[in-house]
Amino acid sequence: MIGELDSDVVVRYFRGKSILITGSTGFLGKVLVEKILRVQPDVKKLFLLIRATDAESAKQRVKTEVTGREIFKILKEKHGNGFEGFIQEKICPLPGDVIYENLGLAPAKLRELWKEIDIVVNGAATTNFYERYDVAFDTNVMGAKHICEFAKRCSKLKMLLHVSTAYVAGEQEGIVLEKPFHLGETLTEGTQLDIESELNLIKETRRELKANRSSEKADRRIMKELGLNRARAFGWPNTYVFTKAMGEMLLGHLRGDLPVVIVRPSIITSILNEPLPGWMEGIRTIDSFIIGYAKQALSIFLVDLDLIMDVIPGDMVVNGMMVAMAAHSEEQGQQQSIYHLTSSVRHPASYAVLAECVHRYFLHNPLRFRAYMAVKFRLPLEILRLLNIALCGAFSRRYDELSRKYRYVMHIAELYAPYSLFRGCFDDSNTERLRAAIASNDGQDKRSRGYEDFGFDPKCIDWDDYFYRVHIPGVVKYLCD
Repeated sequence: MIGELDSDVVVRYFRGKSILITGSTGFLGKVLVEKILRVQPDVKKLFLLIRATDAESAKQRVKTEVTGREIFKILKEKHGNGFEGFIQEKICPLPGDVIYENLGLAPAKLRELWKEIDIVVNGAATTNFYERYDVAFDTNVMGAKHICEFAKRCSKLKMLLHVSTAYVAGEQEGIVLEKPFHLGETLTEGTQLDIESELNLIKETRRELKANRSSEKADRRIMKELGLNRARAFGWPNTYVFTKAMGEMLLGHLRGDLPVVIVRPSIITSILNEPLPGWMEGIRTIDSFIIGYAKQALSIFLVDLDLIMDVIPGDMVVNGMMVAMAAHSEEQGQQQSIYHLTSSVRHPASYAVLAECVHRYFLHNPLRFRAYMAVKFRLPLEILRLLNIALCGAFSRRYDELSRKYRYVMHIAELYAPYSLFRGCFDDSNTERLRAAIASNDGQDKRSRGYEDFGFDPKCIDWDDYFYRVHIPGVVKYLCD
C-alpha cells in the first residue's frame, strides 16, 4: 500500500540508510549513486559491489568509472576540496561479483553487511543482447538468486529493488501488463521452462567444449548460438531478455516474505534534467540510428516511422526507483510490486519525431558534422584505400578492419530490430499510482522552495525539444567520439 509521499519524504527516507548497490559502474548505477549523494548527503553508506580482485582495485574502479565521471560535476563543485573526503566517507567499494554465492565476499565482511544493510539495489546485468548463454545466465539468473539469498540474511533489511527490463515481455503486441513471471512460465504456448535444466545444459555444453578442446572463438560462437536458440524456443527474441525473465522468476519464487520491487524500464535514454542534461554512456537502440546518421552509414532510418518507440530518460528511471523504495519499504509478506518505467501508454513518441529531429539537427549543425566525418572517417579511409592500391594490397587487412568499424552501426541496427519494430505498449497503471501519490503532495510551490525533484512522468516531456536540444547533442558529444 502506497502511503503519503512527497519529495521531502523521499529525501528523508534515505537519511542514515546503508545501501548495497550492484551495477554501479553502469549508466543507471552512476545516475543512482550521484542522485542519492546529492539529495541526501546524510545517507550512512553506499556499499558498491565491484568486479575486482581486491579492495584496492575495487576502489580504483570506483574512482575512474563512477565518481570520476562528468556526471559528478555538481557534487564536486558543491564539496570543492572536500569532495574526495566526502566520497571516502560515504562510498565503500566491495570487491565481489553477483555470479558467486555470497557475492564472492569474505565471511567476516558478509557478517558485517548482514547486520548493516537496509536496502539492496540489484542493477548488475549483462545487457549484450546476444551474450554467451553461460555468461548471461551467470549474471542475470544466478546473480538474481545470489542477491536474493544475501538480502534474506540481512537482519534489518527494508527492501530489495531489482532492475529488470520492460522487454522481458518478448515481442508481444497490444498492452503488456505489469505482472510478475511465475516460475517455469514461457511465451511459447505448450512449453515449460525448467531453470535447473537450463543450468545443467550449460554445464554439459561446457564439459563437451572442454573435452573437444575447441578454440576460444568456437566456444564463444557455440555458447552464443545456444543462448539464442534456447531463448527463441521459449518465445524470447534474444538471450538478454530471456535470462532477465528467468532472473525475475527466481526472485519471485525465492523471496519468501522479503519486500521486493521490480522496475522494468523500457529504452533508457540520456538525462533530461539533472544533474547533466544529455549525459549518457553506452549505445542504446535509438542511439544506433542517430550515430549511423551522424557517421553517414545510414541515409534513412531502418524502422517503421509510424511505430511508437518507448523511451524514458535515465534520471526519470532513477527518480522512479527512489520513490518506489520509499513507498514500499518494510512491506513484509506483500506481493512483489512491478513497475513499468515507460512512456508508450502515457505519452508516446513515434520514430517519425526522432527522425525529423535528427535530420533537422544535422542540417542546422553541418560544419561540426562534416568536419568530424572528414577527419575521423572519410579522409583516413580514402588515404588507406589509395595506398592499398599503390602497394598491391599491402594494407588490405587494415583497410578491411577500418571499413568494418565504419559499418558497425549497420550491425547495431540489425541487432536492435526486435525493439525498433516492437508493436506493444507497456501498461503503467502501477507506476501511475506511484506518480499520483507523490504528485498530489509535491506541487510547484515545494519545488520552488528548493525541494528535490523526483518527477518521472513522461507527460512532462516535449519529445521534439528533448530529442533536438538534449538527447541528440548528447549522443554526438558522449557517444560519437
